[in-house]
Amino acid sequence: MRGKKFNKVVQYVLLTLFFLILIGPLLWQLTLAFKGKGDDIYAVPPYLVPKDPTIDNFIQAFNTIPVLSYFKNSLIVAAISVCGNVIGATLAGYSLARLKFKGKTIVVLLIFSAMLIPGETLLISQFLIVKTVGLQNTLLGAALPGLCSAMNVLLMMNAFSGIPVELEEAAKVDGASIWQRFFNVCLPQVKGTMTVVIIFAFVGAWNDFLWPLIILGDDSVYTLTVGLNRLKNQFVSDPRLIAAGTVIALVPIIVFFLIFQRYFFRGVEEGGIKG
Repeated sequence: MRGKKFNKVVQYVLLTLFFLILIGPLLWQLTLAFKGKGDDIYAVPPYLVPKDPTIDNFIQAFNTIPVLSYFKNSLIVAAISVCGNVIGATLAGYSLARLKFKGKTIVVLLIFSAMLIPGETLLISQFLIVKTVGLQNTLLGAALPGLCSAMNVLLMMNAFSGIPVELEEAAKVDGASIWQRFFNVCLPQVKGTMTVVIIFAFVGAWNDFLWPLIILGDDSVYTLTVGLNRLKNQFVSDPRLIAAGTVIALVPIIVFFLIFQRYFFRGVEEGGIKG
């Protein structure tokens, strides 16, 4: 009995520790964004609850940079990425999971290999390709490298692989074409995984900083993550202002996840097949 209680205490201690490690920086940024000039942000020990709470940091952030313009640009890039991943990853996943063709194993191995290569090593080649096709300094160019993620292709391939072959064979006997089997039989069974792909694609495109920083040179096409970098002056840096900008960039991700969370968890609970 004592051993069970001890194990449970250890479990809760470890869970609390991991929770603090994950949520601690976020809480600090959130409270820092609301701290006024009367708060000592370098106090030892640090404190989370602001003594001089204010929203002036957010107002100053909006006055310093065109947040709404950057927000629109990020939304366009994220929308392109989501559409590309949903369409591309779904079609590729279905092809790799359900169709038979020569070289399929090689294609799967290439996709796995693409996941093993650090993205930073591809930046030069990506930049040269995007520049060659004339998409430098455009929102489409910023979205292009993330248009179809290898991870999302594998997720969809795994989802389609979990569908019993008998379902598709029965539709084939009834005279359904490959597109009818795809849209009417297989696609409804993988909506949960598609929601995961949508969330991953949106968050990845919204949070991306390095690639937009490289490919976008005009302030009018800056995404929000790149534009927020302007809050840091060359000579003066206000951590409160930067924290406010971070919170502004975080809000759309939270809202997006709240919209899709019930579909996400419903898809996880249902697995691959609906009754």
